[in-house]
This record gives sequence, structure tokens and C-alpha cells, in this order.
Amino acid sequence: MTASTATSADSFGAPAPVLSFSPVVLSVPGRPVDLQLRVSAPATGAGLPVILLSHGHGPSNNLSSLNGYAPLVNFWAAHGFAVIQPTHLTSRTLSHLVADAPGAPYFWRSRAEDMTHILDRLDTIERTVPQLAGRLDRTKVAVAGHSLGGFTAALLLGAGLNDPDTGKLVHVTEPRIRAGVLLAAPGRGGDAFNGPMAEQWPVIGAVDFSTMAAPALVVAGDKDDSRHFTDIGPAWHTDPYTLAPSPKTLLTLFDAEHGLGGIAGYDAAETTDENPQRVAALARLTAAYLHTQLHSGARTWPAACEALTTGPHSVGRVEAK
Repeated sequence: MTASTATSADSFGAPAPVLSFSPVVLSVPGRPVDLQLRVSAPATGAGLPVILLSHGHGPSNNLSSLNGYAPLVNFWAAHGFAVIQPTHLTSRTLSHLVADAPGAPYFWRSRAEDMTHILDRLDTIERTVPQLAGRLDRTKVAVAGHSLGGFTAALLLGAGLNDPDTGKLVHVTEPRIRAGVLLAAPGRGGDAFNGPMAEQWPVIGAVDFSTMAAPALVVAGDKDDSRHFTDIGPAWHTDPYTLAPSPKTLLTLFDAEHGLGGIAGYDAAETTDENPQRVAALARLTAAYLHTQLHSGARTWPAACEALTTGPHSVGRVEAK
């Protein structure tokens, strides 16, 4: 991505200084530990749209927590979003505390409920974070999630889940969330869910995308071959686009593996496909998509696509339905 391309893709204006505050601690009845959050926002401005960011379940101790995903969070916050990151009960930072808690080890329902608790208590969050009071726009809420976080985002956007424990179809849709971004999210179950880890994580293959009605951008790497779950290949990660109803958009990133270039953290050794230019482009594209979804009439997304997904230096391809 050249400097001129980067400038043309960024129609948000100059990045603002970012305030980041953590932990914001919310006591939740029945939750085995308090819900801890990081809140990042531009230092100035009002009417800030909110992005709820659901972390994945990677091998690092702290990236799968409120301390991860700085390459995305810092860009989103610098360009006008308030980003709220919970530490879900699946985080390795909590494993010694919640290993025997109800819902372990998947905590699929708790992960989704964390986001509802956050939205229910935005007033408390605004009062707790210095210089944030009165600056959030509660009518403009989006969710983003990487890997297992993409699974959580799908549920919040309307996907159903055939609960492996009860056999019943469950919905935990959050109607206050208007749009979402699924980053390297898991795909379908059934015969496709046949890898060596499938039996250990049956909940991953239990998702029904047919009811995921909210607008969403599905991001998949064309080298993201998750053999531990499926032998389908990278196309498995496009299932949330293929199997869900419109409106949906698919961004396929060229040469990207599961880390999508390194979105989970700066210079993270676990990233198998480190590519700072890809991460920068993805940050711009996801911000542009959510900006357009949350602001009627905005042309941010088409402009970013024109700059970053066309021509000889494109980072990926886009399709929509």
C-alpha cells in the first residue's frame, strides 16, 4: 500500500490522539469474575459510534483479552469510534479462575452476554472513563470479532446455535447492534466440521447462519487453512457470508492466514503471516465499512474499496449480496 493509496483510502480526516482506559470493572451477578473492559476513544469529538470488540482464543496469554488487537483498536479510535473490549471468560488470563465454572470451557453464551451487559451499562462506563461522559452515540453500535470472537459476533448479529448440551436452537441476538465485522470467523458444521479439534469444540460447528440478518462484513484470508477444524480449506471461513442472508459483504484478503497479517497485537510472534501493510489496509477497510453502515449516505466504504481492492496493488477482493 503506497502513501498515496493510504491517503485516498482515509476519508475520515487526520487521526486524533487516542485515550485508552482500563480496566473498567463491571460486577455482573452470576458471573464468576467481574467483567473487565478497555475503552479507547478519540480525545475529542462527540456522538461517537461504538464498536464492541470480541477477542479470539489464541495461544498468547494477554492478546486474547482487553489487552489485544491494538493495531485495529488504535486506528478505529483515532478515526472517530469508541472501542470497548471485554475480557471474556475464555481468556487465558482467567483460566486458573474459571476452569470449573458453568459454561466452561466454551463460555459461548457468556461471551455474547458480555456485550449485552456493556450496552446495558454504557452510562456507568461513560462516568468511569475520564473525558468520555456524554460522548457516545447509543444509536450507532457495531460488533467486531476475530476467530472465536467472530463466532460471538455472528451470534449477536442473529445467527442461531444448536446447543450441544440441550439440542435446542438458541438465539442471543442483540438488537441494539446495527452491523458487524467477522474476522477469520469459523464456518459451518455438519460434514465439513471434521478436523481433529472438532470433537473438543462441538459448539463451533453448531452455528446456524441462516438467521444472521444484520449487515456484516465477513473477512477471510485466502491462505487461512484451519485443518484442526475442517478439510474444506480457506473457503470454510467464507461460510458466514455464503450461508447468511443479505445484506452481506465478503472481503477476501490475498495471502492472508488466520492472523490476517497480525491484527491481534503489534509484532506478535504468533502471527504466521506478519504484514503491517495488510493490517493497515484492513484497519481502514473495516473502519470504512462500519462508518458507512452507521452513517446513512456515507461513501466511506466505496472510496476505501476503490483505493485498496482495485488495481495491481490491491490487498484483496470484495463481493456483496
